[in-house]
Amino acid sequence: MRIRRGCAWLLLVLASFGWTQQAAATSKAGQVEQVGQAPTHSKLKELLESKVTAEWEAFKKKDKKAYSDLLSDDFAAVEDDNQGMRTKSAASAEVDRSVVNNYHLFALTVIPLASNAALVTYELTLEFPPKAQVRFKRVLVSEVWIRQNGPWKERYYQETHVR
Repeated sequence: MRIRRGCAWLLLVLASFGWTQQAAATSKAGQVEQVGQAPTHSKLKELLESKVTAEWEAFKKKDKKAYSDLLSDDFAAVEDDNQGMRTKSAASAEVDRSVVNNYHLFALTVIPLASNAALVTYELTLEFPPKAQVRFKRVLVSEVWIRQNGPWKERYYQETHVR
């Protein structure tokens, strides 16, 4: 049930970004967009990939401030541990308890949703300490990143366990 609510919420967020983009395009009809307003797709991918890497480096180094700085104030996360939705403060608190020794990102893709929003997906393999009960964990991750009056921030995180 929680997964359905999380998926439904993600679809609602993505749909609202689509409506926002359509309304903005309609209101700008006949206007010429200024060059340099939005990064190109390759630059956006490079930028968001560096932010995702910074996110996992913060977990690895237990740097709560660096991790928290990447999240929007209304951040929400759903992980595969059946603990429900997490807020920015709850997600940031997990950094202190992190036992991530290393991580490996694969197949990162960026799908621009609007000039100020993007969907980032990737596969992640987490490594835990040698004596940990679970040594490795693979998850598929979807993140929504937004830019509002400043730098890009992560707004939503959803992970699904890969067996």
